[in-house]
Amino acid sequence: MLKPTDKRLRAQTFRIRLSEAMAQRGMSQSDLARAIEVDRSTVSQLLSGSGARLPNAQVAAECAAALGLSADWLLGLSDRPETAADLLATSLAMTAAERALIDEQVFAWHREAQGTKIRHVPATLPDMLKTPEMLDWEYAPHLARTGAEVRALASERLEWLRGAHSDYEMAMPLHELAALSRSEGYYAGLPPEIARAQLARFTELHAQLYPRLRLYLFDARRTFSAPLTIFGTKLAAVYMGSSYLAFRDTARVQAFSRHFDGLVREAAISARDFPAHIVSLQTD
Repeated sequence: MLKPTDKRLRAQTFRIRLSEAMAQRGMSQSDLARAIEVDRSTVSQLLSGSGARLPNAQVAAECAAALGLSADWLLGLSDRPETAADLLATSLAMTAAERALIDEQVFAWHREAQGTKIRHVPATLPDMLKTPEMLDWEYAPHLARTGAEVRALASERLEWLRGAHSDYEMAMPLHELAALSRSEGYYAGLPPEIARAQLARFTELHAQLYPRLRLYLFDARRTFSAPLTIFGTKLAAVYMGSSYLAFRDTARVQAFSRHFDGLVREAAISARDFPAHIVSLQTD
């Protein structure tokens, strides 16, 4: 926030910013006067002089509205010229979430965050770590694709993610893998051989990609997380089933990052211990 030291400096800031905004929009004094329904001489007075005179609240608000700017910015109370509505529109968006193997919007966010740290709490298991048979079982009944197409697409995206030079931290609840290993809950009806192969796949990818890929398991009875992904430092997306809530303002992205860091800090199974835990599930 800009903090003028006195009324004279605030008035000077208003004059400078009003003049700059008018120039950027190609708006003359007469144009602004007509837009805010005052005499041209009133606008001339707003732009001239070196004293401490400030416009009244009504005139300041009308100038801001006519120029599509924040009144706080014109008055030197903020360093963001966008209106509150514009700030909200750019900082929060709702995006449709398709029932698809690889959601194109999510993949676009991965590309945008390439080379940064990506933190992920999946709704079930991370798609990029699933076996082809697991993908067939989960997605084939819902997609207008053949099993071969599903597998090819998954392989293509995983290879891209391998070469993206991003660090991945993934956190899942303990009960998710327990249910997978027993074909229970969400995984009811999953053939045991697919479950076993999926557990082995976790071990294989962990060995190949650690420490760039770090997997944590948290106890959902102690802590909870909705499905979400934090793409670097500029975007966090919460999965709601039919849509994503995507946040781009710094404060909220940092809040989600702190939440994820808490999951890692409270993890019942650390990334180092993850392979041993998979072995224990396979021998139960």
